[in-house]
Amino acid sequence: MAHAAGRKEHPISMRLPEADIAMIDRAAGLRGRSRTDFVRDAAVRAAEDVLMENRLIRMSPEGFDAFMAAVSGPTMPVPEMVEVARRAAPWETDAASNS
Repeated sequence: MAHAAGRKEHPISMRLPEADIAMIDRAAGLRGRSRTDFVRDAAVRAAEDVLMENRLIRMSPEGFDAFMAAVSGPTMPVPEMVEVARRAAPWETDAASNS
């Protein structure tokens, strides 16, 4: 007798207001996704964010000392970031005021 394989996917059921469903369907459509795919991806991303926010980082006392020295030391300017910070905002340029 053949052994039935265990189910690898588990259903989740939610009750949502019609307005929420309409918004989800509209967003999913804009992404070219089904409602199920859109909601699954959004839920997994949100779960990953929470787990990453609460992740414990372990290190040796020496490693911690090296980390603290690196973040407490003098800063060095990044030329590309300095250049970006010096640029005029798009709404501050002449081209924007001529529109």
